[in-house]
Amino acid sequence: MGMYPEQLVAPMRTDLTTAGFKELKTPAEVENQIMNEKGTTLLVINSVCGCAAGAARPGVKWALQNSSKKPNHLATVFAGVDTEAVSKARQLTLPYPPSSPSIALFKDGELIHFVERHHIEGRNAQMIGEHLVEVFDEFC
Repeated sequence: MGMYPEQLVAPMRTDLTTAGFKELKTPAEVENQIMNEKGTTLLVINSVCGCAAGAARPGVKWALQNSSKKPNHLATVFAGVDTEAVSKARQLTLPYPPSSPSIALFKDGELIHFVERHHIEGRNAQMIGEHLVEVFDEFC
């Protein structure tokens, strides 16, 4: 079990699942989603920190609402909560160092774009959203 009480993280999970994201809670689910699903998978490594609430999650949702092209699959893991699933996700986002929140785009099992925490901090939701729209436009 992770470090955070479920009543704290529940609304942060719901923030993404109501937007169509599938929660991956085990390493096997992560591997299956990333490696076996065809097409593009957007993986959000969610976290309890303020930049996840203020920028990452609303930025991702803004991009999905405003982009003509969208990833085929939406998935999320929760840092500090579903630790084994997150470890697996971090193996798949190497060589980038672990950071949360972060946003990864995979295509047919390969990491093609990664937004690290330091790209999220200090930017607002719309800046992140606009960046992701460009990424979706290029890769999706």
